Amino acid sequence: MKIAVVGTGLVGHGWAIAFARAGHEVALFDTKPSQTEATLRRIDTILPELVSFGLIESDGDLRARITAYASLKTAVEGSGYVQESGPECVSAKREIFAALDQIAAPKAVLATSSSGIPISAIAEPLGGRARCLVAHPANPPYLLPIVEIVPAPWTSEKAIATADAVLSGAGQVTVQLKKEIDGFVLNRLQGALLHEAFRLVEDGIATAEDVDRTVRHGLGLRWSFMGPFETIDLNAPGGLSDYVDRLGSMYLRFAQQRGAARPWGPKLVAKVEADRRASLPASALSERAAWRDRQLMALMAQKRMPDTAPANILKDPKK
Repeated sequence: MKIAVVGTGLVGHGWAIAFARAGHEVALFDTKPSQTEATLRRIDTILPELVSFGLIESDGDLRARITAYASLKTAVEGSGYVQESGPECVSAKREIFAALDQIAAPKAVLATSSSGIPISAIAEPLGGRARCLVAHPANPPYLLPIVEIVPAPWTSEKAIATADAVLSGAGQVTVQLKKEIDGFVLNRLQGALLHEAFRLVEDGIATAEDVDRTVRHGLGLRWSFMGPFETIDLNAPGGLSDYVDRLGSMYLRFAQQRGAARPWGPKLVAKVEADRRASLPASALSERAAWRDRQLMALMAQKRMPDTAPANILKDPKK
């Protein structure tokens, strides 16, 4: 299948790799040609690293399936699935979806990588709105496989099934939300942790580095292979209910202490920014992001190793 990736920034390059890795022909388009050129150079840097970790066999074959196009029309023509990955802006997404609805094949699914904007806010007036939905990835999608499929009330079951099949076939792990909500699941969970993290710094409890260490060397290690419900299910002899009986009142007290959410004001953001820059100069951000991706490659390579756990232990059927 030909897949069009419209918008070639931080998320778009990752989608291109994920879809091409699955054998699809990928058509790239961005309103800024220089952005597409930079994306192709970035892909050329990433692919050999994926080979070195054993996550792909051949970077040349994969790269040959990715082509940049000068116009939206030629990129989308013949595509059975379109992944829009433009700016997180309602007006911009409405404009691009209006154009896509006019030029994409009638059976093509139109998906947005929106991090929190529901598809009903983007595609409601379109004649082909039934084929529109959110397919929100973690970044980068070729290393973090989770994708949230979020339909509008009027999105067709066929479009949902097609998107699920395309994404699952590309090695992604799909989660279908039952109904729309701002931020979906991933960013609402991340937001809850971020609000508490900012508050701990604002209240003088810990530095930004202390908070990062707590997650990096504690919570994050468990969360890299199991979720919060499985975590607490395994942290009490009698399982999840036993855990809640033991510690539920403590967590309720924490929630009551939080009260209303506080905004991340300029002074607080400046303080956390200063803490981060003390740990990592701004000039090293790109280098550190590349290090992050290599760490994720190593983790994904490790997760692909045979599971030696006893056969009678419940395993994740969609890992």
